[in-house]
Amino acid sequence: MGIPQIAPSILASDFLHLGDAVRVVEGAGATRLHIDVMDGRFVPNISVGQPVVRSVRQGTGLFLETHLMIVEPERYVADFVEAGADLVTVHQEVSPHLYRTLELVHSLGKRAGVAINPATPWTAVEEVLGLADLILVMTVSPGFGGQQFIRAMLPKIKRVRDAIDERGLDTELEVDGGIDEETIPLVVAAGARVLVAGTAVYRSRSGIGEALEGLRKLAAAASRS
Repeated sequence: MGIPQIAPSILASDFLHLGDAVRVVEGAGATRLHIDVMDGRFVPNISVGQPVVRSVRQGTGLFLETHLMIVEPERYVADFVEAGADLVTVHQEVSPHLYRTLELVHSLGKRAGVAINPATPWTAVEEVLGLADLILVMTVSPGFGGQQFIRAMLPKIKRVRDAIDERGLDTELEVDGGIDEETIPLVVAAGARVLVAGTAVYRSRSGIGEALEGLRKLAAAASRS
């Protein structure tokens, strides 16, 4: 399954110094960056849009994953691809024509992901496992950073991992919400291999670079146990 990757989430960064927030994790060895897009409708908060993605793209060569927590995501897929996203993740809950939306992302030459909320059963994405490049299991209710990890999601992560492996797919399995030193061993043991971390990276007392390196080492150790 490979060594787990940490995807720092800029939602927890200091937006006044966003360029520095991106550069420091890139300098610390991050290979991908997670950008949470919120519309104030699907989730309570409003965060960033295409202009921020475009600015980040201009400042880094990191793999950019855009997590669209928005209604009617299919309307904006092309805009986020044009802005520089390498992966576009949409929510199953607001994508009635999910297969078509994933095909749209692929037609634009990018990777396509599907996210599911804590109350959504994993089987909601079973029919698109062979089409999606990434499945994102939310381990908190989306819309806010710094929430407490929902441990009841661990069996769901394991079921998605088993389904991917049984089909011989190379689909990435990502988790987002409450990822820190305590929860990393749990989600890695359940089968996750991309771990979104915001607060644990950008608000760590030990500093951003040191925090990211510590999480990366912890994830790697957990994958070997």
